[in-house]
Amino acid sequence: MHTHFMDKLRNYDVSFSGLKNGKHEFKFEIDKTFFQLFDTEQEFTNPRIEADVLLDKHTTFLEFDIRIHGLVELVCDITNDNFDYSIENEIKILVNFGEEYDDSNEDVITIPSGEHAFNVAHLIYENVMLSIPMKKISPHVSDEDLKILDQFSPKEIEEEEEEHESDPRWDALKKLRDKN
Repeated sequence: MHTHFMDKLRNYDVSFSGLKNGKHEFKFEIDKTFFQLFDTEQEFTNPRIEADVLLDKHTTFLEFDIRIHGLVELVCDITNDNFDYSIENEIKILVNFGEEYDDSNEDVITIPSGEHAFNVAHLIYENVMLSIPMKKISPHVSDEDLKILDQFSPKEIEEEEEEHESDPRWDALKKLRDKN
């Protein structure tokens, strides 16, 4: 099964070794089979997305510009209706060559010197995920509905939760301290 997965992932390889220096364009159609390669609970269905991958090849490094645009289907937080949401996003990344694979730097990915291709699947995936909104509101929801919703939305709670991402052991100490 795993080899099958690798084969599918390989569809998103950009082979650069035979290319001349300069700009090259690759297009990928992204649909639900693409997202099945990623083990995730994605928050949308029916993706119809195009990924344009622009590669600017230099002698010692590669420049990638990955743009996505298209539609996904989201479920509205308020009405629970499905609606089409148009997404668009762009990631630019430099790829250089080194001893081993390293993506700890956000803007530069290092791949082993002997590699002939760079797989853009994860970057396309991230690109899509970054363009999905936190709040999913269908265009059919009126401003009236939103105003009503706003009155009930617990703003204070959200703020408290953010501060609450502390160490549980400290929380325990705080509780003890507050008791005394």
